[in-house]
Amino acid sequence: MNASTLWIFLPILTGALLLFLRNQRWVAFVAGGLSFLLALTAWLLPIETTLALGSYAFKLSSTFEILGRRLILTTNEQPILTLIYGAAAFWFIASPSVDKAHRLAPLGLVQVGVLVAALAVEPFLYAALLIEVAVLLTTPLLLSGRDKPGRGLLRFITFQTLAMPFILFTGWLLRGIEADPGASALIRQAAILLATGFVFLLAVFPFHTWIPLLSEETSPYLTGFVLWVFPTSALLFATGFVDRYAWIRTAPQLPQILSTVGALMVAGGGLMAAFQNNLGRIMGYAVILETGFSLLTLSLLKTQGIDLFFLLFVPRLLALALWALCLDILRQNAASLSLQDVRGLARPWPFASVGLIFAHLSMAGLPALAGFPIRLAILEDLATVSLSVAAWAFIGSVGLLAAAVRTIAILVAAPAELAWEARESWPQRLFIILGGLALFGLGAFPQWVLPLLNRLPAIFEHLGG
Repeated sequence: MNASTLWIFLPILTGALLLFLRNQRWVAFVAGGLSFLLALTAWLLPIETTLALGSYAFKLSSTFEILGRRLILTTNEQPILTLIYGAAAFWFIASPSVDKAHRLAPLGLVQVGVLVAALAVEPFLYAALLIEVAVLLTTPLLLSGRDKPGRGLLRFITFQTLAMPFILFTGWLLRGIEADPGASALIRQAAILLATGFVFLLAVFPFHTWIPLLSEETSPYLTGFVLWVFPTSALLFATGFVDRYAWIRTAPQLPQILSTVGALMVAGGGLMAAFQNNLGRIMGYAVILETGFSLLTLSLLKTQGIDLFFLLFVPRLLALALWALCLDILRQNAASLSLQDVRGLARPWPFASVGLIFAHLSMAGLPALAGFPIRLAILEDLATVSLSVAAWAFIGSVGLLAAAVRTIAILVAAPAELAWEARESWPQRLFIILGGLALFGLGAFPQWVLPLLNRLPAIFEHLGG
């Protein structure tokens, strides 16, 4: 048996078959259950090791050849497979509570399988084409047959697609650099093309506008999944470039570029969130801020940056999933997510309102929540390198915190005669409570995720070695 068959082709095939199943609960159960089993097998089942079950022996081989290309999944990739499929299981299982399983579970499972293939493909640059396939799948994921694409979706597809030719042209130039490592002109051209491609891919200013627009126009839960899966895969793809090519990894300008771009995204995302009048747009700017913090951790590679890079993953997942779930509940019961339309919704929808606030505060780095320990560690390390960058990162966090305060004020601003009640369904209450407890638990005991996160840096041969 081959590892690619288990963690790439099986989820893609299952997702395609689930498109024909109409029962939402069964779709979510199959997609979520399969994702959980894939996460569990990635954690427990070794690759390239012969296992015996009674008289039957089998081995998971690491390499799969297709059309002259190779898909390689080794033991080093298993922790990231555990994280990706475990996170996907969380998104899929909760989706029926907001009536989104019929689109999210099948297409989301296919997207995850394609993006895992992007992490496994050799030559590495073919990952850009696989990411583009996943991007194109976003249209049926976010839109039903009756909807017209909004500006956010069109910009998302446009900017993500524009990134591909720049990255592929870089691959063509890399052949010349490998043949002549001292060719400074080729190195300069490749660096410019590569940087331009990742500016589009990571939604760096001014190509970030699709994120708040998409968060405002479409279902928050579906948008939240997109805003989890694509920035995560893009960051892993970018870090893979840094790890594979020594001329990038050793470039003296790299830490300065990463810290400048990261500080711009953190400060800009946080400050813009503070002035938004739509809860969906606030979530979008929070994702921009989180991407900025990931870039800031990569600027600290000479200290413990790669560890901090992976430590951001789990708190971000928990906060974003809970935030998107609660926003979707509120959106289904309000004219829109504008502050005017959600005024006073904390009384009829208290679980969704409290869950949204906890997720928001966690992403802002409030003490006692999951985002605080890692945010504090990043700011401490940044302060030892550049006080100005640390200051801008802190300002961005304060801006996101100010947005949370505004949100609280609006949600509780109801007439005194409006009674408190809980209109959320029991499944919605259950997922919100579990998400809130996870944020508090990880904030109080961040070491719980260390067994997984300690193994993640090994996927990068040079950065994590």
